[in-house]
Amino acid sequence: MNIFGIGLPEMILIMLVALLIFGPKKLPEIGRSMGKAIKGFQDASREFESEFKREADLLEQPTPVAAKAPAPEPVSLPEPEQVTAEVISTPELTPVVASLEEVKELTTAKDA
Repeated sequence: MNIFGIGLPEMILIMLVALLIFGPKKLPEIGRSMGKAIKGFQDASREFESEFKREADLLEQPTPVAAKAPAPEPVSLPEPEQVTAEVISTPELTPVVASLEEVKELTTAKDA
């Protein structure tokens, strides 16, 4: 009997050392918790493996090719009308610097 490269004599020795260290009361609890941990690890690895296989199958599936649609017919647009623009000439505007009193005089003169 050879488990993980450990023979029967080595396995018995490990069990005796564990019994001496942990005692007869704690040994069943430790065995139970180790069994639960190993079972949880196995469940997680199975779930990971199934997810990996599912994703690999999705990647391997051929994607359906869409039917090629006919090209649309060209649309003819009417010719644009000729638009003429008139340029209106305006006299050049020069900035004027005025004092506040001059501005007040100009606005009151317009109101009257």
